[in-house]
Amino acid sequence: MKLHHHPDTDSLYIDLGRRPGSESREVADGVVLDFDDHGNLVGIDIEHASKKLDLKTLDAAGIPEP
Repeated sequence: MKLHHHPDTDSLYIDLGRRPGSESREVADGVVLDFDDHGNLVGIDIEHASKKLDLKTLDAAGIPEP
């Protein structure tokens, strides 16, 4: 999983895998989910991220080690 912040658009993209998205659905104002050809979630785009999230911290609690 990778987090990408694009300061020019204030968008935060959470890339959940290496598969390309083929369909996008806006599920809330400024929150778009990307799905692959099989309907699997592959990414989350959050518009105006700095107004919705605290981008200064990242807390990854409870994630198992590989």
